[in-house]
Amino acid sequence: MEPRRTPALAPIALRVADDLRIEIETGRLAPGASLPTLHEITQRWSCSVTSARSAVGLLKQQGLITGGRGRAPVVRAEPPKVERTSLRHQQEKDLVHEPEEIRRGRGLAEEDLHGPLDDFDFTAHYTTEPAGAELSELFGIDAQELVLRREFEHKNRITGDLAAWSVSWIPQALITTNPMISDPAHAAWPGGTMHALSTVGIEIDKIIDEVTATMPTTVEVSMWALPEGVPLLWVRRISLDTTNRVVEISDAQYPADRTKLTFHTPLTRWQK
Repeated sequence: MEPRRTPALAPIALRVADDLRIEIETGRLAPGASLPTLHEITQRWSCSVTSARSAVGLLKQQGLITGGRGRAPVVRAEPPKVERTSLRHQQEKDLVHEPEEIRRGRGLAEEDLHGPLDDFDFTAHYTTEPAGAELSELFGIDAQELVLRREFEHKNRITGDLAAWSVSWIPQALITTNPMISDPAHAAWPGGTMHALSTVGIEIDKIIDEVTATMPTTVEVSMWALPEGVPLLWVRRISLDTTNRVVEISDAQYPADRTKLTFHTPLTRWQK
């Protein structure tokens, strides 16, 4: 969409914010450039300091500038985007039959994070709990049946900010023949969950990704180091086996400003 002003007769603060936003979107105010001071804004737009401060606040809400708390606001640089593509599911499945040395070197975590796991603090928390109403309906099991809950977290070792977070559930009854799957000591499983499930005779045949978005809580803003106004994407992955049985459900969070979701959809050809 081409840069445009907010329709209808807008208050002065919104008009100022629109003008500055368009300057940012068209590159006249480049990433890292300082925003005009409050005094400069009041002079240029003949407005009050209150209106100037409101305009700056609107730009911050839109995630266009950073600063505040004693720092002059500057135009926010577009962060590098990590692509999350649906092709990753086939890549993970292709790894299942590879030897362990290859699976260890081609983990999807490393590919998603664009770096070796040694650059991140990785933690995994495993618990066993009743499925409850929502999960039991999705898995087609009784609400009191146990599921393995696995929560994974990667943090940048330098900044301490979150780099990746997800939580997954697997019905405990499916994995009892291989206790290693339930052991957090094996959380960094070479080849990932598809390989782990293959050790108990489960082949993933279909994956459904459901994407929604929410505004972050104050805790999430802090953990992800999110600028004001940036939402979080939630991706629910539902994995089904060759009998169309749901065998794993996972939820992952992705900051919207640094994530690119790519979906590849093969289409059946018409019969000639």
